[in-house]
Amino acid sequence: MNDWEIHAVKYADRNARTRRDSFILDDNHDAPHAMDYFVWVLKRGDKVILVDTGYDSGEATARGRPIAMDPREALRPLGISPEAVTDVIVTHLHYDHAGGLHMFPNAKLHMQSEEMAFATGPCMCHDHLRAPFSASHICEVVKRLYSGKVVFYDGEAEIADGVTVHCIGGHSRGLQCVRVRTSGGWMVLASDASHYYENFMARKAFPIVVDLQDMMDGFETLERLASHPRLIVPGHDPLVREIYPVGAAPHIHRLDPGPTKDIKL
Repeated sequence: MNDWEIHAVKYADRNARTRRDSFILDDNHDAPHAMDYFVWVLKRGDKVILVDTGYDSGEATARGRPIAMDPREALRPLGISPEAVTDVIVTHLHYDHAGGLHMFPNAKLHMQSEEMAFATGPCMCHDHLRAPFSASHICEVVKRLYSGKVVFYDGEAEIADGVTVHCIGGHSRGLQCVRVRTSGGWMVLASDASHYYENFMARKAFPIVVDLQDMMDGFETLERLASHPRLIVPGHDPLVREIYPVGAAPHIHRLDPGPTKDIKL
């Protein structure tokens, strides 16, 4: 069994948004534009790799962004115990992707060295750049580092057979996507390299950006890595739930068989 299962697990949404929040210079900027929040699970036999962790109720209260369920509970239908998770790929350290690291105390973290340098360096002196991060989450990574449970990468790396990470940047300095071998070909979990299908399909930049060129070049990287553009999975798009089948529970969608319909913007 060489191919991986991929499960998209939704734990929150934020519907009081407009297209202004999702796209730079959008012509229809006042139109509603919802956002879903996911973590992703890679499974092959007994092996489980978690991609990102979501955030907890404390962070939800602090930011005024409620969660529908604790990510640990959201994972339960897949038979995943938080204490049993041994590997977490951290796509980047923004609160909604790394806010639950403490929930998985035994996991080794896989991340880009550039992201750690960014989140702990002089860029964090600027309020706008610091806003998507929370100090407690960064401190959790430091604690994990000092206990020997962080692996850093510079660019591209293999996490396991059929699972690779690729540094893209743009949205955050060390943002990485995850390429996974499935029965339908190479699927790419874009995370925030493309929040929505529309970002990469229409080459529209997301407003939270550190390096605009890296973000725009990243759309091409996603397409190069995937066997087909339809196998790119954006990080926050509610359309994911419309084009992939429901999995082990209503909030879980099975990605590896591929989408059931084409995406039309």
